[in-house]
Amino acid sequence: MARSRTLTHEQVWEAIDALAEKYDLSASGLARAAGLDPTTFNKSKRVGPDGRPRWPSTESLSKALQAVGSSLDEFVTLIGAAGGKPAGRMVPLIGLAQAGAKGYFDDAGFPAGAGWDEIAFPELDDEHAYAVEISGDSMSPVYRDGDRVVVSPAANVRRGDRVVVKTAKGEVMVKQIGRLSAQRVELKSFNPNYEDRAFALSELEFMHRVIWASQ
Repeated sequence: MARSRTLTHEQVWEAIDALAEKYDLSASGLARAAGLDPTTFNKSKRVGPDGRPRWPSTESLSKALQAVGSSLDEFVTLIGAAGGKPAGRMVPLIGLAQAGAKGYFDDAGFPAGAGWDEIAFPELDDEHAYAVEISGDSMSPVYRDGDRVVVSPAANVRRGDRVVVKTAKGEVMVKQIGRLSAQRVELKSFNPNYEDRAFALSELEFMHRVIWASQ
């Protein structure tokens, strides 16, 4: 997959300002509408005390988009406007039910083959990132039917992370890591009506961290 140009710190913050303005809000008003600390998107929070740039978290940005009824695609467009040309890249998208079939991932667990759709997403460091569309209620109330999660195979996983897991038997699920050792992982279900699962790592084809949810 081809890499696109680098996404800048300035573009992301300008896009947040543009998002707020589009919905007749200030940066503080957008944060309040999202249920965040009112200063979350203020200019004073964009650079740390040491002078290093601070980036908005994916969680805070997701809440802001949800608060105004906007979409990730719209935000990507605003980022492009901030830079004067399209930003980000197209990320391959697959349905959760499809993901267990052969041919969609290579031996390394990276997206492969035909049959993928695409969605726009800001530039990522992981060229193998992909998106999964949730189906059913097994992940409710955290993820609902039709939600999309963006996944990074390159991201390290640790206890508490939300992950997409594919077993050697072809079963695909989205769970939260409860415990993780060098040999075994315990996975917690979001919906209490579904049981938690546990696997030896040798039973898994891959375990990739969820880095974004478009809800």
